[in-house]
Amino acid sequence: MADGGGTGHRGGFEAATGDGPVPGRTPGERAAEVRVAFEGLVQIRRLTHTGAGDPASVPAPWERQRPVRAVALVLEAGGLAPSAVDAEGRRTATGYRVSAGERPASVRVEWLGPPGGGAAADEERALGECAAALAPLGWEALLYRGPRRRRFLEAEPAPEARR
Repeated sequence: MADGGGTGHRGGFEAATGDGPVPGRTPGERAAEVRVAFEGLVQIRRLTHTGAGDPASVPAPWERQRPVRAVALVLEAGGLAPSAVDAEGRRTATGYRVSAGERPASVRVEWLGPPGGGAAADEERALGECAAALAPLGWEALLYRGPRRRRFLEAEPAPEARR
């Protein structure tokens, strides 16, 4: 399994969570990998969906079991940029960061960047874009204000998508 940062350094695709280095592929190669992975996610939804309605709008069991990976893929496929860190753990790029939430099947989405990079000023708008990317795919994202008045999203499968 890769490091979760989106490098896929062991041969498999990993959605960028914002806690790894900048994905090591060219933007065009990375976009193609993300597109294929997202199409796979939608296909899994179609194959495992047993309820009424559009299967593409309901997270699959796989996603509920691995919500950090699923949400990171949805955000990256939605054209949102992940944050990144260097080998010492310093933020090198501004973007989303997805981590485990406080409840099972939930995730926390933050908008982070290098010190002095302006991420805090953009976080409300950027997190709104993250929530907008998640909603049509069956993820409910609520905006909260945390320590030092920084905003973050808590996202989980929407109530009608829970089983």
